This record gives sequence, C-alpha cells and structure tokens, in this order.
Amino acid sequence: MRNSKSERAGYLFILPWLLGLLLFTIGPMLFSLLLAFSKWDIITGVKSIEWVGVDNFRAIFQDDLFYQSLKVTFVFALVSVPLYQILSLLAAMLLNMRSRGMKLFRLIYFMPSVIPAVAVSMMWVMIFNPEYGILNRALALFGIQGPAWLQDPSYALGALIVMGIWGIGNTIIIYLSGLQGVPEELYEAAELDGAGRLRRFSSITLPMISPTIFFNLIMGIIGGFQYFTQAFVMTNGGPLNSTLFYNLYLYNKAFQDYEMGYASALSWILFVIILVFTLLVIRSSSMWVYYQGDDEKD
Repeated sequence: MRNSKSERAGYLFILPWLLGLLLFTIGPMLFSLLLAFSKWDIITGVKSIEWVGVDNFRAIFQDDLFYQSLKVTFVFALVSVPLYQILSLLAAMLLNMRSRGMKLFRLIYFMPSVIPAVAVSMMWVMIFNPEYGILNRALALFGIQGPAWLQDPSYALGALIVMGIWGIGNTIIIYLSGLQGVPEELYEAAELDGAGRLRRFSSITLPMISPTIFFNLIMGIIGGFQYFTQAFVMTNGGPLNSTLFYNLYLYNKAFQDYEMGYASALSWILFVIILVFTLLVIRSSSMWVYYQGDDEKD
C-alpha cells in the first residue's frame, strides 16, 4: 500500500515535467517531422499544409547556400570546440591554484558568460569596428593595421571564433569542479615517486577529469553546430555568406522566406548530423574516459 502511494506521489511530482516534454519537445518535433515532407508558408492556417514527399530534401541537396552554411558551421565547430576546451581547461587549472583573491578571479572569469548574448554581440561589434574599435586601436600601437574584421570575408568567421573565448566561463566552472574532485593524495604520491608536473597532468589530472572532458565535449559539439545568436546580430550571414551558419540559414528560410517545410527538413538534417557526432564521441569514450568504479568492476 505504501509503495502504491509513493508511486502515485512520484508520478504527480514528475507530471509537470512530462507534460512539458510532451507539449514543448516531443509534440513540436513530430510536427516538424510532418512539415519536413510538406509545404507550408506559416502565414496561412495548418489546413494549407501540402504534402510534397521528399521534394524538400531533393531541393536542399541542390541548394548552394545549404552547402555554404554547412561548410561555415563545420569549420566553426572543428576550430572552436577544441580551442574552447583547451583554453577552458588551462584557465580552470589556473583558477584551481591556492592563492589570495582567487575567488575574485573566478568571479571575473565567470561574469561574461551570464551577460545576454545580444548585449555581448553588440559590444563586440564596437570592439571589431575597423575605424574606432578598441582592437584595431590596440594593434595600431604596435604599428599593425587591423583588418575590417566583420566586413571582411577573410576575417569575419575568425572574429566570431575569437569572440567566443569571451563566453567560456560556464565551461571553466565545470572543469574547475572536476579538478577539485581529484584527490590530493594522488598528486602527493606521484610527487614522492619523482613525477614532474607534466607527468602528473597526463597520468593523474587528465584521466581523473576525463568524465568532465567528455561532458564538455558533447555540450561543445551541440552548441557549435547550433551557433546562431551572435551571427544573427553581428553579421546576419555576411559578408558574402562567410558567416552564414546553418541555424541562421534555417531561420531565414523559416521566418524570412516563409518556407516552413523546407526549414523543417533542414532542422532534421542538422539533428542527424549532431546525433552522428555525439554518438561517435560516446562510442569512443570507452577508450579514453575513466570512471573511478571501473577498477572495481575489473
């Protein structure tokens, strides 16, 4: 009797979450799957939805802008994900040191990540301004003529990657929590055995925080392929489509061209891409992710 009451109470507690999952996640996903094989201009009612089969997918794979957006997104993800992970881990290791005022430094590193993305984007538009931007003025002090960052197709994507370093505070905090979970006894034992800093880092730190690296890598891949806000605010895909990210192109097809069926097909292609890369990382995790319970199982 007690078990049945406990079960009912448990189901009641998770009911809001289940309703939210059904109404705001599973429901829209199923509807978008239907739209991926349909034609709909989003302005008219759902009665105007026209079934077109796989025509949307045929059109996508004949669309030059689709391949351009895919190229931009892949380049951004392949460069930014490893770069942000390495910089975040290095910063976390510095912030993990025992020193006076370290709490203040942690706050300073984390603060940029809580600023709204639109506000950060507007700030960096001013920083990258070729005429009065602080970045080009700083370069001029060393006799270097800065480029027209966001107006130059050769530099626009790189500028967005550099700007992303500003927002790695969340990743730093996660790495910091992982580093603080490494037992000090392991470092002390390794030091007594004569292991240097590099050996302690490779043999103790990396294996012990590998679950943290695994989590941040998954989240970084998902975030990298879904990059949108900064490109939308700062460049809107320009110049010459050099920052036309996949999500931005999807948005334009849905809410500017009013081709919701086409946009839904794009979204499912993106879903498959992210799923494939995520599964690759998960499948490879058995070779490099270490959990403390693994030794006991063996």
